[in-house]
Amino acid sequence: MGNIGKICVYCGSGPGTDPAFVRAAREFGQILAQNRIGLVYGGGDSGMMGTVAAAVRNQGGNVVGIIPEFLLNKERVGRDASVIVTKDMHERKRKMFEMADAFVALPGGVGTLEEIVEQMTWAQLGRHKKPILLANIGGFWEPLCALLDHMKALDFIRRDLNFDLLVADNVDDILPMLRKAADAVSDADKNMTAAAPDQLA
Repeated sequence: MGNIGKICVYCGSGPGTDPAFVRAAREFGQILAQNRIGLVYGGGDSGMMGTVAAAVRNQGGNVVGIIPEFLLNKERVGRDASVIVTKDMHERKRKMFEMADAFVALPGGVGTLEEIVEQMTWAQLGRHKKPILLANIGGFWEPLCALLDHMKALDFIRRDLNFDLLVADNVDDILPMLRKAADAVSDADKNMTAAAPDQLA
């Protein structure tokens, strides 16, 4: 089994309009706790973020919220979670990267998109081999997948710049897919991954 101790989950601070989104967040949080996998997330107590964190906590799991100082007065911080306050967004994203063994994007907005695309960029540039997965609940990420295919077709994502991106349509498939991807990482790549935070620009 791949060594996945903590998963960073990116998702919306709102619930969205489809009840399936919140349901997926709750189910995935329960799966994390039941498998003794810690959650690293953006620290908020509302929307999708609050739902996934509450689900982990309610099952006795470990939750670490990472939030920049300027958001403390704008967002409710998750209850009963270990909270790390950073000086800015850049430090927040770096800390999330360092603490996580894999990355999952549930439905969300511009912030969620920016965070998961940054992980794709770092993987594309060879800075890490940690699994990256889009939780395609209700086809939410289909437009992004189509855009990535479009970029590949036009040779903007060239073969030498390609990266592994996992897409799961069902919540139950997320963890098995992440573990399989982690198992496929070579020892050399695992060592590269451990050094990656110091190389990120």
